Parts: sequence; structure tokens; C-alpha cells
Amino acid sequence: MKRSFNSLLLCLAILMAFESCKSAKKSLRRGDYEESVLRAVDKLRDNARHASSEEILKEAYPLAVQQAQEDIARFQNSSDPFHWEPIAEAYTGLNRMYDALRSCPACLRMVKAQGFHEEEKTARQNAAEERYASGQQLLSTGGRDNARRAFEQFERAQNLVPGFRDVTRQLDQAYEEGSFKVVVEQVLVTSRAYQLSNEYFQNRISEFLQTNRRLNKFVHFYTPEEATNLKVRPDHVITLQFDDFVVGQTLVEAKTEVVTSKDSVKVGETTVNGKKVPVYNKVTAKLTQSRKTVHSSGLLDMQIRDFETKKVVNQEKFQGDYNWFCQWGSFNGDERALTAEQKRMCNSKELLPPPPQQLFVEFSKPIYDRLTSRFRTFYAKY
Repeated sequence: MKRSFNSLLLCLAILMAFESCKSAKKSLRRGDYEESVLRAVDKLRDNARHASSEEILKEAYPLAVQQAQEDIARFQNSSDPFHWEPIAEAYTGLNRMYDALRSCPACLRMVKAQGFHEEEKTARQNAAEERYASGQQLLSTGGRDNARRAFEQFERAQNLVPGFRDVTRQLDQAYEEGSFKVVVEQVLVTSRAYQLSNEYFQNRISEFLQTNRRLNKFVHFYTPEEATNLKVRPDHVITLQFDDFVVGQTLVEAKTEVVTSKDSVKVGETTVNGKKVPVYNKVTAKLTQSRKTVHSSGLLDMQIRDFETKKVVNQEKFQGDYNWFCQWGSFNGDERALTAEQKRMCNSKELLPPPPQQLFVEFSKPIYDRLTSRFRTFYAKY
């Protein structure tokens, strides 16, 4: 068994080596020289004597360097306002190959590896400068759309050179000017008995808005307290309140019927020719089945108003329902007339429903799902 397992592992290793070499050749043929180099290096790192990978590396690396240098020369003469970015990418590719070759001593004996880390650093600085300058220009132009475009430019600068200049502050300013601000007011229910459950519902909504602040990246939700503390001037104000709710509406139904056994069963004995013989017949029982249903439901009103004009932009209502029920039964007569399911029901007892607080929470769950889904779709366009 052990010998078979080892043979299987060997076969898998050979197959993977073959596929790796095959992939390196494919990359070379389609002109993706960098990928071909990296695949060949990966193979040679495991097997320094892999002849075909050595041939591929010797052919692909000079071509990859030449291709990158030609790209760099072409982009240096380009009038594109962001021409330093592809230059930085080309240097990144060159250094990716260099670092891979440095991790493979055998590879360094096959080709002359070249590093361009200083050139890459300079190119990245210049590329970040281009994006940063573009972002500043857009921000100074004014307007929400320009601020959003500026934010994207500052993000690119940050990705190119983390911590570039004061890009973090610029990002905050661009987001502040470009964001669509929404304050969400949640009205408490008037009934003291359900304030705790309503609080639970409101906390879930607040948590959703906190963890999904940027449903479309530039929509920012605030609680009234946050908006006041931060002196936010909102674009929209959303008011959420329960128009109506009912908790614990109880209905008890009972149905009585006579049931008969499916098959004949022994009901007694009789004497035939001096011998006692069993008597078979179907039996009956009077079965009463009871069902208690406790219905709870609520209707939440969502109203979205424009802060400046006070006009209602959108208004929708969300219904939530929850039904709790239990079943039990009793019978008079012969138990053998009952099915297995009927017997289980007769062994069940009437149960107390959950407390009203929990029923409130249960009917609010589908409301939460529908409301948060609507938030996503409605503010996707903002």
C-alpha cells in the first residue's frame, strides 16, 4: 500500500512538472515573456537540472527585458497625462523577474539578472505626482462629481506610493465634498412593553448602516447624533417608524372526528367447536386535534425627504409577519385506531407562546431584510 501511494505521488509530481513546463512554453509562444520566465524559474527552483526550463529561461528573459525597455521608451515619449504609470508597471515587471531569479541560485548562472528598483521608485513617485496634481485640480474646480473624480485620483496616488505627501488628508477632503450624506432617524414605539424589542430592531439597522456606509462608495449614512456632532448638512433625511403592529393575536382551533384503524385488529375471542379463536375487527377512537396560532405583524413606514426642500423623495411601507403555532391532541376509544402521527400529537402538550418581546423581534426580521435591500437599490444611483 505504501509503495503504491509513493508511486502515485511520484506520478503526480511528474505530471505537475510536465504541465508547468508546458505552460512556460505556451507563455513564450504567445509573447508573454515575463510569465514564461516566472514559470521557468519556479520549476528550476525545485529542479535545477530541468533542461527544457533552462532553455525557456535563457530565451524568455532577454526578450522580457527587451520588451519592457521598449515599452518604457515608448511611454517616456508619450503625451498621455498619466504616462508614468505604465512606465512604473514595466519596471515593476522587471523587478518581479529579478527578485524571482535572485531566489533561484541555479537561475543566476543561466542568465544575467538585472534589477531596476531605483528606476521603479522614481517612476512611481512621478506617477503618483501626476495623479495627485490631477486630483488637486479637480478638487479646486468644485462640484460633487469633480470631488468624486478627485477622490479616485488620490486613491491611485496612494496605491502607487502609500503615504504620498498629504494624500490621506486629500482623500478625506475629496470624500467629504463628493459624498451624498443621509441622516437616518428612527422613531421609538410609544408602547413601553415593546421599547426593548424596537431598540433591538433599531440597533440592527444602525449596525447595517455602520458596516455598509458606502453602499455605492459615496453614500454616507449618519445617525442624528453623529450628524449633530460632526455638523453635517445632509442631502436626505430618512425617517423610520412603525405605523402599526400587533403582537400575540391568538387563535385556537379544535377539530373532533371519529377515526378507524386501517387494518383489523384483535378485539376479543370466541369459542368455535370447543376451541377459543381470536376475533378481528376494525376499531375506532374519537380524536380531538387542537392548534394554537399566535400571530404578530407590523408595518414600517420609510420616508425619505430632501433636506433643502423638505419634499418627500420616496415613501414606502414594509410589512412583516410571524406566526407561532403548536399542536396537541386527545382521544377517547381504542388507541390502535390512531396513526403514528396522531399518537405523537396526543402525546404533545399545549405550550406557552414566546414572550411578546420575542414575537416583536420575529416579525421585524423580514422587515429588516426588505428595508436594507431597498437601501441598497435606492442609493445605488447616488
